[in-house]
Amino acid sequence: MLPRETTPGGLDLGRRCTWFDAKDEVWIASGHPLSVSRRQPATAREHGRDSVGQPTLDSRTLVPSSVPVPSFRRAGFAAALAAAPFALAYRFALVYRSRAGFPRRNPPLINPADLGMPFEELTVPAPGTTGLPAWFLPARGGAPGPGVALVHGWESARDRTLPMAQFLTAAGFHCLTVDVRGHGGNPAETLPVSAGEFGADALAAFEALVARPEVTVGAISGHSMGAIGAILAGAADDRVAAIVATSSPADPYRLTRQTFRLAHLPLPDPIAYPLAWLTTRVYLRPRGHRVATVSAATALTAHDRPILLVHGDADDVVPIVHLERLVRTAAKSGRRIESLVIAGGHHSWLYEFEEYRRAVAGFLAEALGGPYSPAEAADRAAAVHAERLPAGEAVFEAVAAEPGGFRTLAGVAMPGRRRAAAPTADVKVDTSAVAAPAGPPDLSAEAAS
Repeated sequence: MLPRETTPGGLDLGRRCTWFDAKDEVWIASGHPLSVSRRQPATAREHGRDSVGQPTLDSRTLVPSSVPVPSFRRAGFAAALAAAPFALAYRFALVYRSRAGFPRRNPPLINPADLGMPFEELTVPAPGTTGLPAWFLPARGGAPGPGVALVHGWESARDRTLPMAQFLTAAGFHCLTVDVRGHGGNPAETLPVSAGEFGADALAAFEALVARPEVTVGAISGHSMGAIGAILAGAADDRVAAIVATSSPADPYRLTRQTFRLAHLPLPDPIAYPLAWLTTRVYLRPRGHRVATVSAATALTAHDRPILLVHGDADDVVPIVHLERLVRTAAKSGRRIESLVIAGGHHSWLYEFEEYRRAVAGFLAEALGGPYSPAEAADRAAAVHAERLPAGEAVFEAVAAEPGGFRTLAGVAMPGRRRAAAPTADVKVDTSAVAAPAGPPDLSAEAAS
């Protein structure tokens, strides 16, 4: 180009007052006309050609590239289309964590005194908390002997374990029952609550139990998420002499998949299981848990101390296939366990069933070495009239409250949607309908007859 010669295509900034921005360069490279028009002189440029008939750079004539260049718009659309399922799945996992990770707190409505049971109120130290509210219930007038830490399930509280304490203290076992963090009398948590927190708090309750001068040896009994916590705590501390796990989920993936069913999400298994895999990992991430560290199936094989697994065959919250999986896992590893299926039992502690009370008391008496023989402990437990407390908590209430089906799936794309707040009104419970224990039964008369 000679001095003072006009630049090709009218790009002389001083004389033509035009310029290219990044958008123009992209349009030129992809063979599209410019997004802004340029003033053309009254020459052949009016037809998009220079003096020798070649297309000018700022013309609307398509300039072929020497290398095939795909349309950026088509490529971008294809990439967005391919990424959409993953983005939607990740958003689903985040929404699931925000709605299902924070339990509704149900503070205790009664205390052991309402059932005629002596108790001591205390606070159990637990890492990451200001202390967990708990009750210690002595057996046999506080004489030294074995004890059991009781761990409730999801969205429950320590008062729901009192019927368990009724028959266990009658069978000679001291009991300590605690509110897991984010539950009962504890403040709400700022991070999602998982089986990892149930395990940490079950271990804290056990440590507080065996630190008591009345307790010579200790076990842990838990229900549902509390059952996972009991199994995790047993794997973490060799002092846990025995475990009773009632209605325990087998592993986090299957538990997450089951909550999809509880929320009535119309997800076929080929979609649901990969989504549960992702959702579980997203759920556990804020507290740094790994799936293997919060799995009952994994912890089950970490030690060989006695364990009793109990499940109701009518459990539609955590189906009995979870028990079957735990039993298979133990068998494959050569781990000896005891298991019991309660006919007609649902997702509960199952203490209404005499068979359950007998099995638990007899198992603990044998594993802990007393204070009564397994047969006598079983008889004493069976003689207690354990009744379910009124105004019980809802099972997985936050999940079950979802509208279900396509409405729930559609809600994933609606950031403003929120679940209803938990009711805060005080609830009064008539404890007169709950039978108070008359103390350990005197079986000598029954034996004589």
